[in-house]
Amino acid sequence: MSERFYLYDDIEETRTRFVSFMGEHQRFDLAIVSSSRYYGKQLVLDVQSSRFAIIGSDDLDEPGYLEHAYNLSEEEASELRSFLHELM
Repeated sequence: MSERFYLYDDIEETRTRFVSFMGEHQRFDLAIVSSSRYYGKQLVLDVQSSRFAIIGSDDLDEPGYLEHAYNLSEEEASELRSFLHELM
């Protein structure tokens, strides 16, 4: 077996916020991880769907970004976008 080639192997202190809320169309169970790793963006994990994305305020304004990342309808993504805008 050849030697493993690491691109990086870092350990970093992070802050994680767990939040659950009920929108008009769907319940959201999120883990929001803050770290210096992603240049001020947050790692947002949707625990129910096992999907995640690295999101900054600029990504929230990108059409279709949340819909694609979390496999959401426009209405569901709008609820998530509204919450994340408040957070960021």
